[in-house]
Amino acid sequence: MMVYHGSSVIVKHPDTGHSYSSLDFGKGFYVTTNESQAITWAKRKAVYRNTGAGILNRYEMKEELSGLIVKRFASDLNEWLDFVCACRDGHNDYQQYDVIMGKVANDKVYRVVEKYHSGDWDRERALQEIRVYPNYDQIAFITQKAIDQLLNFDGYQEVEIDG
Repeated sequence: MMVYHGSSVIVKHPDTGHSYSSLDFGKGFYVTTNESQAITWAKRKAVYRNTGAGILNRYEMKEELSGLIVKRFASDLNEWLDFVCACRDGHNDYQQYDVIMGKVANDKVYRVVEKYHSGDWDRERALQEIRVYPNYDQIAFITQKAIDQLLNFDGYQEVEIDG
């Protein structure tokens, strides 16, 4: 299966060391099966880092997950919301997994997590506010073991930043 990583640099040898810790599924190397989603991230990172162009990295991902501890989030957002909130709060429960797979929320997730954790919103309101893109996903590689076992760099292409 082909997966993509949007960046401002070519990433031939992915690792977890360059990740922020308070991401949706914790510190890890993130890819998606949705090419347009990765292109959007490549453009964002290029603008943020002022590199002039983004990089769409491509990887062949093996589908054989034997020997790895994998967490998959189904369509139920209750568990997903709690997990994302915990990761963004700095909890390290995600570290018990090698790979975590699930949906991506839109940019409102930051505000929703803040309102939910401050007690301004209850769970029902938070879930109503989160809009999950049905064709967007994320796969977080939490361990180097998982990266080495599953990902093979397939190439890259430059992505121009829109006008």
